[in-house]
Amino acid sequence: MSISVLDASALMALLKREPGAAQTAAAVRRGAAMNTVNLSEVVAKLLESDLTPNIVRTMLDELKIEWIAFDGELAHRAGQLRLPTRPLGLSFADRACLATAQARGLPVLTADKAWADLTIGVTIELIR
Repeated sequence: MSISVLDASALMALLKREPGAAQTAAAVRRGAAMNTVNLSEVVAKLLESDLTPNIVRTMLDELKIEWIAFDGELAHRAGQLRLPTRPLGLSFADRACLATAQARGLPVLTADKAWADLTIGVTIELIR
């Protein structure tokens, strides 16, 4: 059972051993989820760093993160978040993450400091 949702930035901090990695690792140990839009974003970034697809899959599978399919309900929620997040310049993947956390009633971990100013009914936990 997941107790938090990870943004791609939080997972990348863990995988690259950047500041915030320890907080993300603790969340993964307790039970973390990520939607498949953000999974795709992480996979793309890891492949850009010259890792092979097999290594990327193995790295991510070892983490035991709950992968949440981005379905029609989450698509509607993410679309509804466009207007309230537009002033902060959030991307579609950002809104997908927030929609997942909103739908699950879980806090979201992120390295994106701009999220701290959001008032959309989601608890934001900055990892750095």
